[in-house]
Amino acid sequence: LLAYAAVSRRLSGSPITPAILFVGFGYLLGTEVFEVIGDGVGANRIRLLAEVTLALVLFTDASALDSRVLKTEAGLPARLLGIGLPLTILLGSLIAIWLFPALGVFEAVVLAVLLAPTDAALGQTVVADRRLPSKLRQGLNVESGLNDGVCVPLLFAAVAFSELEEQPTFEGEILVDLVKEVGIAVGVGVVVAGAVAMLVTASKRRRWMDDNWGQVVPLAAAAIAYTATDEIGGSGFIAAFVAGLLFGRLVGSEVVHGTTRLMEELGGVLSAFTFFAFGAVVLGTGIIDLDPSTIVYAVLSLTLIRMVPVAISLLGSGAALPTMTFAGWFGPRGLATIVFMLTIVEQANLPGEDRIVQVATVTVLLSVIAHGITAPVLTDRYVKWLSGRPEGSVVAAHDSPAPAVATRRSLWHRAAQR
Repeated sequence: LLAYAAVSRRLSGSPITPAILFVGFGYLLGTEVFEVIGDGVGANRIRLLAEVTLALVLFTDASALDSRVLKTEAGLPARLLGIGLPLTILLGSLIAIWLFPALGVFEAVVLAVLLAPTDAALGQTVVADRRLPSKLRQGLNVESGLNDGVCVPLLFAAVAFSELEEQPTFEGEILVDLVKEVGIAVGVGVVVAGAVAMLVTASKRRRWMDDNWGQVVPLAAAAIAYTATDEIGGSGFIAAFVAGLLFGRLVGSEVVHGTTRLMEELGGVLSAFTFFAFGAVVLGTGIIDLDPSTIVYAVLSLTLIRMVPVAISLLGSGAALPTMTFAGWFGPRGLATIVFMLTIVEQANLPGEDRIVQVATVTVLLSVIAHGITAPVLTDRYVKWLSGRPEGSVVAAHDSPAPAVATRRSLWHRAAQR
């Protein structure tokens, strides 16, 4: 952290991204090279860190959605989430079934859902570049802010049906547990968001709340929603996402933007540690004994499986082929995939678990490197093409910049801005 902070401004906008450095530092200090991180620190030890990080990110991203901006720029994220995401999962499942015959049908779906969420922090150069059209930046931001929350129940359902393939006699029990888990999460999320929003609104109206202490409110709300739901048998991730979504709507974007700075900073630090832990603990075991099928699927996951659905979702929107290609390529896989992978390792008992974890590990590694290196170069090339683009496109060059929506602003990005 100290090493990166010292050169953060110098590296801002360069191909050397924070994720690349933290994964690299982790690998060097991990069990495979210098062994500073001992063998006793396994995947189960870092799962809690990763889960806390994702819970905070889910709450922050969901609460930061600006309804006023979404009313004018909802078209692109709606297409990416409503059309692109389902098609990505479908295509990913079909290719997984083809490449990995040993996986069950629903295990293939688990793998596809695992790799569907995108991580805007890995493509920060893209979503923060004001030269790009507002609608394109906001679309990628909103997609990243919401698709991991949307994928949580889909992942739990896929895991449940995968276990059902192995234990068909427990069909009713598994389905009941799934419905119960989601229902508890939604209920707790609504109650927590409503209660905290009432508290904040009343306190703000009376001017009782100090602005600095107001930063603690979203952090406490996310912690309550996650831990309470987990304690009574629900999904803490869904609860944190629902609570953030409702909290932002109840208190308004102005209050949210004034109280989430601590959450964003803390989320950035925890994300850095998560990528470090990924490099130190997961990466070493995840890239041994690789076969061509694993590498092929990882490459397809970042290209064909992502880019074709995005292109299909943008048909009829007025977006040109370069815009479709640009939006399709910048769908990095990062934090959500790591957390989902560790959750499966700890909580599921799937026969194809080793294959799923290996493919996910290789995909995240390739994404961290490929998207980090290509972001500055491809952004410059796209901006040059866009400068000659005629007006009239849904993401035309004359689109005016708008306030950031659901931007996963990280510690390193804020430091670079300063």
